[in-house]
Amino acid sequence: MGMSDKADEGLRSELQKQGIWITSIQELYNWGRQNSIWPLQFGLACCAIEMIATAASKYDLARFGGEVFRPSPRQADLIIVAGTVTKKMAPQVVRLYNQMPDPKYVIAMGACAISGGPFKQGYNVLKGIDRFIPVDVYIPGCPPRPEALLHAFMELQRKIDEQQLTGAGKADHLQKTQVSEFP
Repeated sequence: MGMSDKADEGLRSELQKQGIWITSIQELYNWGRQNSIWPLQFGLACCAIEMIATAASKYDLARFGGEVFRPSPRQADLIIVAGTVTKKMAPQVVRLYNQMPDPKYVIAMGACAISGGPFKQGYNVLKGIDRFIPVDVYIPGCPPRPEALLHAFMELQRKIDEQQLTGAGKADHLQKTQVSEFP
């Protein structure tokens, strides 16, 4: 840390004492994204009960900005796939994912959503939702505890905080190669 960095930190802390915050556009953008997550629940089995318990007052999902589960994928930026996904249901999950605006994130909750779980030998069970849509955070367990979903939210917030608006670490939804389904 050079002399100018120490002076900048000193000035920054002095201004913060007066209620003036100095930040970058990227930090502000990431702070807003990570503290206003709008989840869409896609509960298919017993994991959905744990997901509902997480949204209740005991675990207080509102601390992470995810207090209101959205009824429409067009209003959500996170889909939580919780439970067994059958081959017949997979196109619906993909359709919901495609209807979500960018940036969008996916949490696979439970052994069934990750790998088929105890039903993986069934001909109709998908061996993981990540075969159809990209998954950002995996939550193992059968069913995982509500604390695990809270940890997944914190992990997702960390990933969002690391996204860049420009440069090599630029977020996928900001890449020019990203094709939009909207005209």
